[in-house]
Amino acid sequence: MASIKSMNFDHLVGQTVGTSRLLKKLDNGAMSVVFVAFQKTLKRQIAVKILPKVLLTPRMAELFQQEAEAAAFLSHPCIIPVYEVGQTDDFLFFTMQLIKGKSLSYYIHKARRHILPSKRMLPVKTSLTIVLKILDALDYANRMGIVHRDIKPRNILIESHSQRPIITDFGVARSYSSSSNDSRILVGTPTYMAPEQIVSSIVDGRADVYATGVMLMEMLCGGLPYPPYDSAVKLLKIKLRLQDRLFSKTPSQVNPAVDGDLNDIVLKALAYNAERRYPTCRDFANDIEAYLQRPRKPNAPAEGKIDGAKHT
Repeated sequence: MASIKSMNFDHLVGQTVGTSRLLKKLDNGAMSVVFVAFQKTLKRQIAVKILPKVLLTPRMAELFQQEAEAAAFLSHPCIIPVYEVGQTDDFLFFTMQLIKGKSLSYYIHKARRHILPSKRMLPVKTSLTIVLKILDALDYANRMGIVHRDIKPRNILIESHSQRPIITDFGVARSYSSSSNDSRILVGTPTYMAPEQIVSSIVDGRADVYATGVMLMEMLCGGLPYPPYDSAVKLLKIKLRLQDRLFSKTPSQVNPAVDGDLNDIVLKALAYNAERRYPTCRDFANDIEAYLQRPRKPNAPAEGKIDGAKHT
C-alpha cells in the first residue's frame, strides 16, 4: 500500500477544492497532506487538509471525519477553526484557518541546540503562559465532551504575531458519549500518552492533563529524562513498569530556574494513577496561576520570550 510520504501532490496545485484553490503544499502528516489555499468566496488564504482515497481504510476515514467534526464543534481562540468538509473523486478534505507560525516542537528543538546549556530550555514564565492557554482550551473541550488524546508539541502551533498557542490535529479526539469501538486500537503518541490510554480506550480529561504535563516537562527541561528505549513499544512497556519512577530526573534537577513548588505541580500532572492527577485541566491551570501570582523570589528569572515576542 502506498504511503503519504511516497506520493507526489504537485499536480494538485491550482486545482479547486470546495470553495478554494490550492496554492502550495505546506506540510505532510502521517495520513494526510496540508495545502495553503485561496478561498475565493471570502478572498482569504486558508489551509486545506487532504486524505487521498488510495490510502483510505475505514479506520482512517473515521479518524479524518472525527478530526473535522471535533474541531468544527468546538469554538475557542486556541483551537483551530474548521470551515468546510467535503470530498472529491480522489480525496477527502476539510478546510481550516491558516496559522502563520511554527509548532511548539520547533521552539523546543531550537532551544535545545543553544550553545549555552542554561539556554537549552524555554523560559519558565513563557512555558507556563503557553501551557495556561492550552489548558484553558482543553478544559473547554473536555467540558464539551471531547478528549483530545494526542496533545504534543507538534500539535501546538504558535501564531507568529500574537504568540497564541493553537491546538490542532483532533484526529484521535474522542467524545465521552462516542459509541465507536476502538478498544483494540492504541491511539495517541507513546511519548505523551497517559498510562490509562495504553491499557484502555476509556479515558477522560485526565489523559489530556497527563499529556500537557509531559509537554510542560519537556519545555522546562529541554527534553524528557526517560530511561533508554529503542522503540515505541518498549517505551509503553517502560511506562507501565516504572509508573511514577518513569522520569529519571525531576524538572528542578534539570533546570535551576524551576523551584520545588513548580516541580510539585508538574509531577502531580504526571501521576501514573489518574486518581492522583489533577481531576481537570482547569484544576491544573489553577495551580499554575496561583504559582505565577506568588511574589517572585530575588533570584527568580525574568520573563522570557519565544521567537523574539513577549507573551502577555
